[in-house]
Amino acid sequence: MKTIIINKVKEMIKIGLAAAVFVSPLFLSSCVDNDSDAPINYYSATKLTAAEFLEENQGQFSQFTEMLKRTPYFSLLATYGTYTVFAPNNEGMTNYLQSNGYSSVAEVPTAKCDTIVRTHIIKKGAFFTTDVGEGRMPEMNMIDGYIELTSDSDKMNNNALIYYINKNARMVEYDDSVTNGVVHVINNVITPSNSLLSDKIAEDSTLTLFSEALKATGMADSLRKYIDETYSCGIDSVEDGKMVRCTSGSALYTLAKWPEKRYFKYTAFVEQDSVFHKKGIYTFDDLKAYAKSVYDATYPEDAGLYDDDLTNRKNPLNRFVSYHLLPRIGHYNSWVMSGDILTQCWNSSVCDPEEFFETMCPGTIMRFAGPSSGLFINRKGVGQRATVRGVKVFSPSESGSQDQMALNGVYHYIDDILCYTPEVRDVVLNCRIRIDATALCPDFMNSDARGGYGAPDRLVGFKKGYLTDWKITDETFVGVHNDVIYWWSYQGNAVCVSGIFDAAFKLPPVPAGTYEIRLGYTSGEERGIIQVYLNNEPCGIPIDLRVYGGDPNIGAVPDTDDKEENTANDKAMHNRGYMKAMDSYFPGGGDQSMRQLGPLRRVLTTNYLDPKNTYYLRVRQVLDNPMCYWSFDYIELCPKSVYGSPEGEDTH
Repeated sequence: MKTIIINKVKEMIKIGLAAAVFVSPLFLSSCVDNDSDAPINYYSATKLTAAEFLEENQGQFSQFTEMLKRTPYFSLLATYGTYTVFAPNNEGMTNYLQSNGYSSVAEVPTAKCDTIVRTHIIKKGAFFTTDVGEGRMPEMNMIDGYIELTSDSDKMNNNALIYYINKNARMVEYDDSVTNGVVHVINNVITPSNSLLSDKIAEDSTLTLFSEALKATGMADSLRKYIDETYSCGIDSVEDGKMVRCTSGSALYTLAKWPEKRYFKYTAFVEQDSVFHKKGIYTFDDLKAYAKSVYDATYPEDAGLYDDDLTNRKNPLNRFVSYHLLPRIGHYNSWVMSGDILTQCWNSSVCDPEEFFETMCPGTIMRFAGPSSGLFINRKGVGQRATVRGVKVFSPSESGSQDQMALNGVYHYIDDILCYTPEVRDVVLNCRIRIDATALCPDFMNSDARGGYGAPDRLVGFKKGYLTDWKITDETFVGVHNDVIYWWSYQGNAVCVSGIFDAAFKLPPVPAGTYEIRLGYTSGEERGIIQVYLNNEPCGIPIDLRVYGGDPNIGAVPDTDDKEENTANDKAMHNRGYMKAMDSYFPGGGDQSMRQLGPLRRVLTTNYLDPKNTYYLRVRQVLDNPMCYWSFDYIELCPKSVYGSPEGEDTH
């Protein structure tokens, strides 16, 4: 098999001098242009569309092509666009037909053909194996399902790499470029699961203890929602969208489109029975006793009060189970930075890429870290220098052949028992908690807006009343911008808030203590002035987002080779309520970090935070100008032990 490798072309475009933001034309590691320079297909010297490619190779695809022609999508694949097609060969189609009692494609109901075909097409980009590596494809397929890529080595063929789709379809040939995308040849039909997440876990014979606990605590019932039937969105908003003021310079406006449906999705991190057995846990009673030993230590004030009511949220086993669950879908490569953003922009020598997410156990969060050795939960350290190892999440390839994707979520195997212990609370989470704005709402992930790929003008809008943990007024637009590698923005993305806006979002719960609450943002002439409140108490004076760091009221000066001079400037800025951005993130993989480029952190307030309480940050546009907007980058919740440390806080 020969694989066509597309030359990766990255062009840098500067959008707006005032905003100091760079973007690439497309955040595509390998994208196909629809012009005369498109790559020539391996099978022919003629440039072919995906539809033509399939039709000219009937020896492989006659049955799939026949099914395509019974739907509107054969014509779609013959048109201008950028598609990823997973094409089952005739062997795979024959297996599907026989196993479902059909003697031919003609016997398959039209509606079934439509579903099968849409399952095999990604409409929003051409994605090559080199773009993903391990984990889900960057965009969902046409039934809003996920395509997951795993790999293995072929021991019978000099350990050549083998790719699988959703673990049940082998990629026979892959990365075959066509003029309007890419075609991957697979040897089986992709059949998405119809099971809800709790049922999917119950079907896994290696998860009997966790599944029993999930049911006994009632948490299985908390994983059964899928589609929000109260949500509706006009087709014009979904297909055509509208222009929104959420960009800088000459572009002025960005095209926003809204999700057609609102989904509820979940993730579970689960221990297989063998993991429990290593700790002497063999029965349900053993697991209850283990949970009690851990959570009585974490919450001594509740010890013994709720042991007999497994459905009580303060019951030890209930806390144990619910700490494994998150009300958002996250695939293996979704939790921390991935792809080109990670490999090109992150300085892994100074700190690991990290993110923090609230769990379904009240008052708790998880710390995710992505060192080179994999994905970990509640790890502390840098690279191989971990002071707390944490729990390793198995990659899809490490998890065997079990399909772990459900209709409304996914579960991941972990290599040790996951708990919210005193060590996690007091040591692991005793750190600067930096949270990207796109991680502050489950709907940002469940709609596939966070981590989205595509053109730099891709913006996913969200309707009032359908943003978990957010409150917005009728005049407020909230949208998530896709990842753009050259943006002067942490993780290459932002939550855009525009209009005469008034928006509030819930802060994730953190261990009890005194924290500096900080806002990360970029300045620009069109950004306006905002007043920030913590639970409706003003956090100082309004912030003028139009003012750059060099302004005397902020006082940022470029770093020099004199560390003492740099530290003195940092202290002077902090006294004025400002900080430079981090030096660990390098937009576009260039030689200048965000600290050097000028984005800022504003210290909003210093407050005691208690995980038993709920806190909202409210941000209100002060100027009476609907053209102004706020590019929300990230927040930081920094404990006093860090910002008040005698050694000083690091610049990472």
